[in-house]
This record gives sequence, C-alpha cells and structure tokens, in this order.
Amino acid sequence: MKQFQEQQVLEKQSTLPVMEVFYTIQGEGAYSGHAAYFIRLGGCDVGCFWCDVKESWDEEKHPQMAVNDIVEEAKKHPARLAVITGGEPLMHDLSELTSQLKSAGFRTHIETSGAHPLSGQLDWITLSPKKFKKALPEIIPQANELKVVIYNKSDFKWAEQYADQVNDSCLLLLQPEWDKEKEMLPQIIEYVKEKPHWKVSLQTHKYMNIP
Repeated sequence: MKQFQEQQVLEKQSTLPVMEVFYTIQGEGAYSGHAAYFIRLGGCDVGCFWCDVKESWDEEKHPQMAVNDIVEEAKKHPARLAVITGGEPLMHDLSELTSQLKSAGFRTHIETSGAHPLSGQLDWITLSPKKFKKALPEIIPQANELKVVIYNKSDFKWAEQYADQVNDSCLLLLQPEWDKEKEMLPQIIEYVKEKPHWKVSLQTHKYMNIP
C-alpha cells in the first residue's frame, strides 16, 4: 500500500498543468530583450480583475504535461533561459521542473505574485505582488526584482511598502497596467524622476506584437 501511494505521489509530481509554452523575447524587467522559452502553467487563486491571461486561472482546463517533455521541448530552441510563469506558478512544486531545466543548461527564472511558498532551483525571482492576495513575507527578501503593476494612483504608496521589504540589490520596477497605460505611464515617469531608486518597466513584447 505504501509503495502504491509513493508511486502516486511520484506520478503527480512528474506532470504539470501547462497552458502554453512558447519561444519568444522576454519583454519585461532586467532580462528584457533576451530570447527566452516561456512555460505558462495553469492555475491561479490570486484573481487580478485586469489580468490579461484569465484563461490560465482554472488548472483543470489545461492538460497535464510530463516534466521531461516540457524540458525536451525547451531544448529544441537555442536560448538557455527558461521563464516559468502563469497563472500563479508557485501553486505547483517546481522542484523537478527546475532541476531538469538546470541539468539541461538553462537559467531558471520565475514570475510570481509570491502568494505561495517558493520551490525549485531558481536563478532569478521576479516578484510582482498583488493586492488581491498578499505575498508571503519570507519570499519578499529573496526577490531579484520587484515589479509593481500600477493601475491607479494609490498603487504608488502600496509599491513603496514592498520596496521597504526587499533586499538592497533588488531592482525596483513600476509598470503601467496595459489598458491604463496612457493614463498611468506619464504619472510613473514623473514618479521615477522624483524617486530614481525606481525604474520604468514597459511590456515591450506588446509593442513588438509578440507573445
């Protein structure tokens, strides 16, 4: 019985719900402009009303894909930068996926709200906290970059609360919510001019019309 249960656990950990995988150019943050292989996992319990990938929320709508198959697909492309995103990717145990990616020579990056515990071997953590479900306090100091989406003016004050908690080398990025870019980007520009410890972040992949 115990062996059967252990086998069930092993089988569960060897697959992940994958919404999509694609090879593109990283459009945001410190690695903007780099070729990267994106792995978008299904499942999210954060529920941002302005999310542009709401179809990722329901884990059950996305097929389970074997971890080794995910990595084999990634290896077909020349870049060795893998970005794990979602949904909320930390809803899943990423230990096996990141281990296999590292063995295949990939840098492993993650984009997360920080609402679930960290797992796996991660080279770069992009923390993008959301008001709808708070980031775990233990994740915040481990972030390599803090990317705060600015939807309205009150978000600036909220962003500073997180900036006070990250480590000294963490990059601080303010990014306009895409549908409110014309309204919020000028405010972000003026804010960064006044507080230059922040940087402006843009979704450059949308300007390039790529995934």
